[in-house]
Amino acid sequence: MTTVADAQTAWRDWLQSERRLSAHTLTAYEHDIATFLGFMTGYLGRAPTLDALAKLKPAEFRAWLAERSRQGMARTSTARAFSSVRSFFRFLDKNGLAHNASVASIQTPKLPKSVPKALSERDMEDLLEAEPDQERAPWIDLRDGAVLILLYGAGLRIGEALSLTKGEVDELLKSGRDTLPILGKGNKTRLVPLLPQALQALKAYRDACPWLAAASPKSRVFVGARGGALDPAIVQKRVREIRRGLGLAESVTPHALRHSFATHLLGAGGDLRTIQELLGHASLSTTQRYTDVDAARLAAVYRAAHPRAKG
Repeated sequence: MTTVADAQTAWRDWLQSERRLSAHTLTAYEHDIATFLGFMTGYLGRAPTLDALAKLKPAEFRAWLAERSRQGMARTSTARAFSSVRSFFRFLDKNGLAHNASVASIQTPKLPKSVPKALSERDMEDLLEAEPDQERAPWIDLRDGAVLILLYGAGLRIGEALSLTKGEVDELLKSGRDTLPILGKGNKTRLVPLLPQALQALKAYRDACPWLAAASPKSRVFVGARGGALDPAIVQKRVREIRRGLGLAESVTPHALRHSFATHLLGAGGDLRTIQELLGHASLSTTQRYTDVDAARLAAVYRAAHPRAKG
């Protein structure tokens, strides 16, 4: 019989192997669930079983949120903790361990508008793993997922992503390459590497879209519900829906995904010149402003790397 502890271990392994979370983010997710289960143990009077988790009502989730508020927890902290809880319950549901409809009915605490435009790694993971819209055809969610992973995983502008043709994507997937030529501003072409997840998302969408089988190679690969070229406003609307569901700031837009791509690369040690090439910026100063370079972080890099600073 599977226990809650068994489910936690399986969930952690899935986060690590499938979503490839960093050690820091993984630890944060685990802490959030441990804290949630600890509260429910006190609230229910006993450690919850999987069956008990399945039977939790909205009032019990709200009691946990209220307790965090009473303790003075920041809304940002609570919003992220709740996204961990939702991720855990989604995992339980997908693996047939427990189904709880109540967790989806709880509104995430709204974050203040002063949140930086670049999303944290964790917020970015939550955005990309957002629940599908049950009222839409599954292929539309695959489409939106493919667009979003291109914006964040490859740093594309929304116009660049939506300009891709069926022929370009077919050739990419057929060739086995992991790079894609992108025609950017000033009619300049740059070669963009694609993550395996981006290639998988493109293939899943292409194979599922009912409009692409008979489409010409020159047709736009991303299409609307009726088969026409996808309007950027549809992508913007979808991001609004996701950010509201996750309690993210209004500054979270499709362009913020490109911003996050650059910022996360820089934070992981990527050099500005390489990021400039990936983004398709004509000027390095544009890249430097775009990534909102942290002077303190640059100073730390300087002290660690400069030969004279090591003496």
